[in-house]
Order: sequence, then structure tokens, then C-alpha cells
Amino acid sequence: MTIITPDWVRDAVFYQIFPDRFARSRKSLNQSTKFEAWDSAPNPYGFKGGDLYGVIERLDYLVELGINAIYFNPITASASNHRYHTYDYFHIDPLLGGDEAFRALLDAAHQKGIRIVPDGVFNHASRGFWQFHHVLENGDGSPYVNWFHFNPDRLNRKKHWGAYPSEQEQSDLNSGIGSFKAIGYNAWWNLPALPKFNTNDPQVREFIFDAAVHWINFGADGWRLDVAAEIDDDSFWQEFRRRVKTANPDAYIVAEIWHEAKRWLQGDQFDATMNYLVSAALMGLLVKDKIPAYAYNIGGMQKVLRPLNAAEFGNRIEHLLDLYQPEINQVQLNLLDSHDTARFLTVASGDTDALKLAYFFLMTYIGAPCIYYGDEIGMDGGPDPECRKSFNWDEKAWNHDLRNYLKELIRIRKDEDALRRGTYQRLYSDADVIVYARQYRQETLLIAINTAASEKKPLIDVGKLGIKNAMLQPLFGSTSIAVKDGSDGLISDLRIGGRSGLILKVQ
Repeated sequence: MTIITPDWVRDAVFYQIFPDRFARSRKSLNQSTKFEAWDSAPNPYGFKGGDLYGVIERLDYLVELGINAIYFNPITASASNHRYHTYDYFHIDPLLGGDEAFRALLDAAHQKGIRIVPDGVFNHASRGFWQFHHVLENGDGSPYVNWFHFNPDRLNRKKHWGAYPSEQEQSDLNSGIGSFKAIGYNAWWNLPALPKFNTNDPQVREFIFDAAVHWINFGADGWRLDVAAEIDDDSFWQEFRRRVKTANPDAYIVAEIWHEAKRWLQGDQFDATMNYLVSAALMGLLVKDKIPAYAYNIGGMQKVLRPLNAAEFGNRIEHLLDLYQPEINQVQLNLLDSHDTARFLTVASGDTDALKLAYFFLMTYIGAPCIYYGDEIGMDGGPDPECRKSFNWDEKAWNHDLRNYLKELIRIRKDEDALRRGTYQRLYSDADVIVYARQYRQETLLIAINTAASEKKPLIDVGKLGIKNAMLQPLFGSTSIAVKDGSDGLISDLRIGGRSGLILKVQ
């Protein structure tokens, strides 16, 4: 089948915002709502008071950075600071400013050319979700009895519900007894707070589809789908896509899938996935054998994460590109870290050069790069909840060199069509260096990355690109070089500084 993905994503530079931690608005500061201190350590239960009005007040900051798309962690009503415990799918959380704040955000962001993609949590709800609570109160007498997977003994009141587990019930869960037996219903990862929807039920399907379309009609530019593979039903996602794309053919549907996802990326379900496989490859290349143990234990990373030299990294990238059609690769959401992982800077033991080179690759690679809020100023943080610190708006604490580095890369990406829409071809790689070309129409860029501490001088063959006599203009990094007649397209005097990247434009 013909694969059609949203054209605008090819030109997007995303910024991921964890709403409670990005910016507390002047409106919030003027209220008496009890929030934790903004700079206090993150924890699983506390609220710092970030809201959507705070994002509106900081849109100019994002524009100046070069951002033109935002991926938001969930914003619908929830009793958790991360808001993956949804209790109302049709209203924005009042602590974030409610529906009015989202309306104002969409209007302000769209006026500045910024797209908005919220997180959709459709695999599971929360204990506070009305239909689930209705069954807890009424058992098998509730009209919503088929919305979740309930144990008949609990439905018939032979045993009490374990939505808030007793000491024994929690012990059963901890010992590996499934939630269906231990507390009376199927819960995602056996977490009592997250009852899993029965998506085989027609009413549940319609409810979810209606919620998805509601926010697209409201003005959202797509959906990021939480734990999408947990709804193991192609027909569900095919209908989800049909409904969303009918509402807005340009809506972007990107799924959280940490592994190879060919099944879902055939053009009839998702447009893209969060590309954690590229994250793992970059971690292997730039952190190597210093990758901390915890990084292997997140999202099944132990299956793909390993130290890589530059040649092995090149092989891995080509393998990943070969998995999907170009229309998919061009809109993959490429990231280094997120709310679910330790920050890349922390994984790299504070090595800012590693972080720079990782973002250098994302900004010169196929797909839409995504910056996790605060990465650009040097925010650190280990695994959840440490990776969810509040953004530090004290500019004296920022790493301005890092931020300027990213700003310049984003500017070049926006200026050069080949970086956003071009093909990818590896030209050279060894233990330390990888060189690749990005080509679009008549435009050719050469990209070089040196992971070693010392300068490297690789021999590059650009004759295979049809280049025999040309000047190479440096767009990023410092060098002066030419491809000369009689050289058979070989570049023998390219110098790449230690731990640096170079972008050259063929003139």
C-alpha cells in the first residue's frame, strides 16, 4: 500500500515538555494552590505547579531556540504529576489551566508556527476513571462491567476489591501473582492504579476514538501514543488512524514502541515511533563501555544496547534505516532521552562533548529530532524521577555554550533541505570516524563525526556521489578543502578535530 506520512514532520524540530516541570505561570504564582518548591528534588507524588500558561509565556524562548513542534506528556485530567493516570479524557487537567489554557496554548503556538502533539494514554485508565469507579461501587450491576477485565469473584462481591491493596494483596503482587487474581482486575504491569481497558469492547473502542478525535478537532496536531504495542490489535489501531486522519489528514501519529516496529509501520496504523533504537546506538557509540547498568534495564534496552565503534555504529544505522520505507524514516521521532530514561548527559557521566555529538547526529540525520526539555542548558538526572526535574530558569546556571551549539545546528538544519529531506549514504567509517552524505535534488552535504580525542584525517571517496571537482564550504566546524580534478573524487586532506562534527556543503 502507499505510505503517506505528514509532510510537516520532515521539517520539524520537536521539544518534549513534561508539563508539571517546565514553567509555572504568573497566573499560578498568584494563586494559593499548594505546590512544592520549584527547585526541590522531584518525587513520584509531588507537584511543582508547571502549567500550560507557563508554556505560553515561554514560547518565545522555544522559537529563539528553533523549535517548531512540541510533544507534551499527558495533559488531560489526572491525579498523578506525570498524568498517565487519566480520569477524564475530555478535559485538560485544572492544575494545568483547564481547557481554556489548552485553547490559548494552541492559538499562541500555531500563530508562532509551532505544532502541538499531546500524549494519548489509551491502553489503561486510572482508579479515578468514572467507568472503573462505577464498577467498584456496583460490581456486576454496573453497565460498565465490560470496560475492563474483572475477576468474577470480586464482581459478585465474594471478595473485596483491591484497588488500594491490603498488605497481603500488595505482597501477592510483589511475589509475582497477577493483578487479576491478587486485586480483582487486569492492571498494566500489575500496577493497581492503572486498570487496563478491554479494547475488545465496542463501547470502549468508541470512547477512545471519540476522545482522540475530540482533541484533534480542538486543534491538536497529532498524538503520541503511550505503550501502543500493549493494545495488541491491528484493527484497533487501523480504525484509530482512520478516525484521526479523517479529522485531520496532517495529524501525526507517533507510537511509543522501543523495539523494531515493522508490524505497525506499514502505512495503515502509525506514522512513526519514538526512535529509541537510534538512542541506544548513539549511547553505544559515545558512552561505550561506561554505560551505567541502569540504562540496560529500561524499555528492553538490554537487547540492543552495547558499546560500538564508529564502523559498527554505521552498520547499525543502516540496519535501522533498512527496517522501514523512506516515508516512515523521514518522520521517525529521533530522541536521546525522555521522561522514561535517565538524561543522556547523566548516562555519559557529565560528558558534554558526548551530548553535543549525539545531538549533532540527530540534527544531521533522517527524521525529526526531539530535544527533551532542559537538555539544551545542561540539565542532568538519573532514572525516573530524577530525569523529571524542574526547568531552571536562572540563566546564570545554564550551559550557554551547549545551548548555542544546539541553536546553530537547528538553524543549519532549517536552512538546508538536504538535512531535512535528503537521502543518507555512508561514505566512510573506521573505529573512530564516520562520514556520510545527505543529498536532496541538486544539493549535497558531507557530514563527518570524529569520536576520538585526537584529530583524524580520513581518506574520503566522494566520486561515488558523482563529485569530481568541487569546493566544499564548511557550514559547521572549521576547515577549507576542495575536491580537485584528477583526484578521482578522493579527499585526502580532510581534517576533523577531536570529539567534533563537521558539515560541508558541495559547491
